[in-house]
Amino acid sequence: MKMSKKDALIIVDVQYDFLPGGALAVSEGDQIIPAINQIQPYFELIVATQDWHPAEHLSFAANHPGKIPGEIIDLDGIDQVLWPVHCVQGSKGAEFHQDLDNSNWKAIFQKGMNPRVDSYSGFFDNARRGDTGLADFLRKAGVERIFVCGLAQDYCVKFTALDGNSLGFETFLIQDATKAVNLDANDGEKALQEMKSKGIQLIDSSYFQS
Repeated sequence: MKMSKKDALIIVDVQYDFLPGGALAVSEGDQIIPAINQIQPYFELIVATQDWHPAEHLSFAANHPGKIPGEIIDLDGIDQVLWPVHCVQGSKGAEFHQDLDNSNWKAIFQKGMNPRVDSYSGFFDNARRGDTGLADFLRKAGVERIFVCGLAQDYCVKFTALDGNSLGFETFLIQDATKAVNLDANDGEKALQEMKSKGIQLIDSSYFQS
C-alpha cells in the first residue's frame, strides 16, 4: 500500500542511549530498526525526533545531589521522573543508530533542550511551554494522518501520538516498530490502552502490505 501525500511517518528517538548498551536502554530496542526501515519506502514524508539535552538538564538525577534515577520530583510544578544522563547534545548516545535508514528524512525535530522542562513529545515540551514546530511543518505539507514508531512506547512515542491526535491528525501507532521502557512491568500495555482509548489506531507493519 503506497501512502499518500497526506500521510507522514514520525520516527521517535531511535538513538544510541535508548538502545541496548545505552544509558537509558530499552530492552530489545534495536529489534525495531529493521521494521522501521521496511516501512519507510511506503512514505513520501518522513520526519524524526531527537532527544537533545544540555548536560545540565534537570531531568537528570545526577543534577540533583542525593537523588537516583526513577525518583520523582517537582520541577517547576510538574512531576518529573529523574533519569540517568542521556542524549546529551553532541554525544555518541544522542546519535541515531547507524543501521537506521535516514536517506529520505525530510526533517529532524530536536527536543528537550530547555534544561528546566523535559520533553517527551515530538510536538511540545511536557509543560507545553515550547513547541518544536513539528505540527506547523506537517500542516504546511498537507499532512492529515500520522504514523508513529520508535522509542519508547510508554514515554516519547506515547506522548507524540497523543499530542498528534489532540492536534487533529488521524493517528496510528505501529506496534511492531516500538518498544517500551517498562519502569513498571505493565507500562507498555497501559500506554497502548491509553492511546487506544483516545482514538489512536493500533496497527502493525503488515498494514502497509495490504
